[in-house]
Amino acid sequence: MTQSDKNREHFYINRMSAYAANALSDTLPDHVAEKAKYHILDTFCAMITGARLTVGEMALSYSKTLSQSADKAAGIVASDSFLHPADAALVNGIMAHANETDDSHPAAIGHPGCAIVPAALAAAETNASSGSDFLKAVVLGYDYYARMNIALGSNHIYARGHGPYSIGGAWGAAAAAGALYKIDAERMAYVFSNVAHQTGGIAVWMRDKDHMEKAFHFAGLPARNGVSAAAMIAHGFSGTDDVIEGRGNFMDAYSDNPDRDILIGELGTRFEVMLTNIKKWCVGSPIQSALDSLEYLMENEVVHLGNIEKLTIELPSHVVDVVEDRGVPDINCKHCLALMLVDGRFGFHASHDYARLQDPAILAMKNKMSLLPSAELADALPIRQAIVTAVLSDGRTVSRRTYAVKGVVENPMDRNDVIRKAQDLLSPLLKQETDKFIETVLNIETLSDIRALRTVLQKQD
Repeated sequence: MTQSDKNREHFYINRMSAYAANALSDTLPDHVAEKAKYHILDTFCAMITGARLTVGEMALSYSKTLSQSADKAAGIVASDSFLHPADAALVNGIMAHANETDDSHPAAIGHPGCAIVPAALAAAETNASSGSDFLKAVVLGYDYYARMNIALGSNHIYARGHGPYSIGGAWGAAAAAGALYKIDAERMAYVFSNVAHQTGGIAVWMRDKDHMEKAFHFAGLPARNGVSAAAMIAHGFSGTDDVIEGRGNFMDAYSDNPDRDILIGELGTRFEVMLTNIKKWCVGSPIQSALDSLEYLMENEVVHLGNIEKLTIELPSHVVDVVEDRGVPDINCKHCLALMLVDGRFGFHASHDYARLQDPAILAMKNKMSLLPSAELADALPIRQAIVTAVLSDGRTVSRRTYAVKGVVENPMDRNDVIRKAQDLLSPLLKQETDKFIETVLNIETLSDIRALRTVLQKQD
């Protein structure tokens, strides 16, 4: 694009709005559609399992206080409730991040799936959208989630005290929902202006002890606000025609040096879902490589609970405080590694058991551990590497550095890996319906009506 192009009035918002409005008419490359289906399945797993955890149970309880939808607009996971789509996006979004199962986008410092998929699902159900349209809307949501955060400067967002998760999430959810409401390009600009007003969230979530505010900030809040923006404009509300530039614009309000070119750069050729990680381990992202390192030592160096004298965990310096001695088990690094040693394996359900935080064997193992910040790892690529070193009772010192944990873009999961993870998470809950549900989601583009998924998604215990 030339400088004269950029000087045109409404240049960026027009490009963003037109691309979003036409997204459902475009054809996705096969490899993009395939990977997007992995992320949809992975997020559905997070929602279904999250509904059975304390945070999800609170969300389900809260949903009963909201006005029920007489026309069954949008369903609630693990419930017979139907709500306004914005409320459904809120509740299902909270469940999607009730645990640490969901995906992450490192460059955007975000968790796109837990906000985008519930928002797109609510809008798709409300509009009886096809599985193909739902799939395309999800891909669109990832594109706008990541681009907004990166354009603002993800680390700069944090430095101002904001949370990139709720910012990118709101914009991605609005784009996905707006496309599914079939809003045209002119009015799509109003959707973005509307959601800009609703974009919020501050980094105080890091002090949350119960994962409830975190789930709201990362997922429920942005999913709700994105769907709300699209629903309001679809209903007939208008708005400002350019929230990206001009007086009082969103970009300058949230960043000292926004790069607007990123918002539209390579749209249609660079798909952000391809740059998003799927978690092998259902824990906070900084812990994943540490678990991978410990698993390697247990399998290849005969490291076990009984022969460890001392265990040192090195993480990038800027993420240590995110996972250090947290009151939430799946984002407490030393707890997770101690749990793996005590149990001899690392499982989803054990890692979300708050009672295990007081397990004497785990506490004893934690006393042998040190969690250290590493400036070298902070600068290393791929990001979020980890080094685990064990001093053993036989005199050996063994160490393992994980550069790219399985599931990251540099070491991606294939279809079989994603299926195995889904089976592990869903089988205890869906039982004999598990494999059929997985197959249906992995062929979601063949569904004429996304509401065909309701039977399983809304299945109750």
